[in-house]
Amino acid sequence: MFHPLPIYVGLRYVRARSTRFFVSFITWASLIGVCVGVAALIVILSVMNGFESELRDRLLSLSAPVRITAPPMASSGSPAQVSTPWSHIGQIVRDTAGVKDAAHYAEVQALAVHQPEMLPVLLRGIDPKSPADASELAHAIAQGRLEDLTAGSGNVIVGEVIAERLGLSPGDALTVLVPTVDAGGTPAPKLRELRVAGVFEAGLQDHDATLIFGNLADVLALGPAGTVSEGLRVQLRDVLAAPVVAAGLRARLPPTLEVSDWTRDNANYFRAIRIEKTMMSLILLLIVAVAAFNIIAMLVMVVTDKRTDIAIMRTFGAAPRRVMGIFITQGLVIGWLGVALGAALGLLLAFHVDTIVPFLERTFRFQIMDSDVYYITTIPSEVHWGNIAAIALAALLLTALATVYPAIRAARTAPAEALRYE
Repeated sequence: MFHPLPIYVGLRYVRARSTRFFVSFITWASLIGVCVGVAALIVILSVMNGFESELRDRLLSLSAPVRITAPPMASSGSPAQVSTPWSHIGQIVRDTAGVKDAAHYAEVQALAVHQPEMLPVLLRGIDPKSPADASELAHAIAQGRLEDLTAGSGNVIVGEVIAERLGLSPGDALTVLVPTVDAGGTPAPKLRELRVAGVFEAGLQDHDATLIFGNLADVLALGPAGTVSEGLRVQLRDVLAAPVVAAGLRARLPPTLEVSDWTRDNANYFRAIRIEKTMMSLILLLIVAVAAFNIIAMLVMVVTDKRTDIAIMRTFGAAPRRVMGIFITQGLVIGWLGVALGAALGLLLAFHVDTIVPFLERTFRFQIMDSDVYYITTIPSEVHWGNIAAIALAALLLTALATVYPAIRAARTAPAEALRYE
């Protein structure tokens, strides 16, 4: 006799055409359910990975992976911040493993005024000649040139949302109000008229609606010592290594300097994405769970239908463990075939989302990501093989567990009871 017997008989049961239509229907429904559930999980998680990468790229488009800042100064006007040797610190940073470049910057909170509107903004001073600053901002400029940010010119480049809300275009005058405090502690706001030299669009609300770029020297001249914060913006060879590099910089730099990385600054964004991915995975995994219940129902029906066959095998000496193996084999073949087909279908869709979505939009004449509402108008997809392995493993485990109860029920079939009326 063919060995091992459970696999041989189990495969025969899978290949055989059932005389019961309902059993056959549930079998196909189970297989298709597992396939659809696995495919949906792969596609959804790949799309969410793509959105996460897109968000990370947009967050880092105008924000450095690592920032080094001096502590805020008191209103006494202590010269400690002014005397911070940023050039020396910058050299230490550039010599650190994993660091690509570092650029000096200055920031000040201000109120942008263009009658009759006003907006709170963050005025950031950069050096246009710095490769790090040029590589960040140049690609986002929609109007104007980065070279127009010359020292003493008062030229600035504003975010696209700021330009729209204040009605600004290149060449317009813009007044900024900088809150300062005099030596006696009395508030003394400082007004400065600037000229809009360009408009940038980073594709992220936090940047386009709050940032204004100017020359580093012009921003430093806006207020007395202590009112303008300074620091270094550090570019890395691998942005995902930011926490490790930041920890190394903290060990090398004076303790008075604060080192932060993008994973801490934007922790809420990515925490929300992780929660969404977890919830979507659990919800879509319910499709696989329903298919697993269908496998249980199908196997229970098969066990009931094959009670005579089971009794005959037991009479010929088949142990209960072998009987269990027969129905476990049958359930696993159906479930794992569904997992394999679902993984293949999911990967096919995930790798071709950029082709499938435009086809659906042209065919049904609708746009999924309307450019008037969303900054991202295409649906990105990024396949992570770790996710694929986890999805397949979870689906395989669910389908394997679904075979346990029917197999135990088959093994407990009493031969005498089953053959009494045969």
